[in-house]
Amino acid sequence: MNVLMINGSPKSNGNTAIALHEMEEIFHQEGIETEILHIGSKDIRGCIGCGQCFTNGKCVFNDLVNETAAKFEACDGLVVGSPVYYASANTTLVAFLTRLFYSTHFDKTMKVGAAVVAARRGGLSATFDELNKFFTISGMPVASSQYWNSIHGRGPGEAAQDAEGLQTMRTLARNMSFLMKSIALGKEKYGLPEKEEFQRTDFIR
Repeated sequence: MNVLMINGSPKSNGNTAIALHEMEEIFHQEGIETEILHIGSKDIRGCIGCGQCFTNGKCVFNDLVNETAAKFEACDGLVVGSPVYYASANTTLVAFLTRLFYSTHFDKTMKVGAAVVAARRGGLSATFDELNKFFTISGMPVASSQYWNSIHGRGPGEAAQDAEGLQTMRTLARNMSFLMKSIALGKEKYGLPEKEEFQRTDFIR
């Protein structure tokens, strides 16, 4: 099994990275492979709603989003980490996720998702909720911990002093490992849930 971990912070070794590495150690103890992609400092533009991905099978902008698509399809779980900016995720990360989720048309059902957020003080819950919406629109179960998946720290490295935050990350990784393994067993025995034909409705009369 493997987990793809996305570091949406511009700082490759900042507080978001501390949270992700704390999880990574537990994943390895659980026999789960990991890969961390640092995308927060990349030049990634947002989606323009052109719809070309439905024709081409990939995003019209051929950058890290398209390079990540195959890894996303192959992974059993996805962890997305971000610092908090004005009670929101890093906009580079949001642009990356919007295009990644929209341009990849494979079935994401039952891939496990987890969001991790880091901040000096506030805005954590709003950012956490924002990132979770990428998972829930895609039929992905969301892994939880003993508290909201957040860690505190202002300067680079300060999150290492947040004992509760670090424990939250370890608990999250253990819970996520259990959930992925349980889903794998469930697929073998029961298969995936039946899907109805999608009913798309508009609200303009």
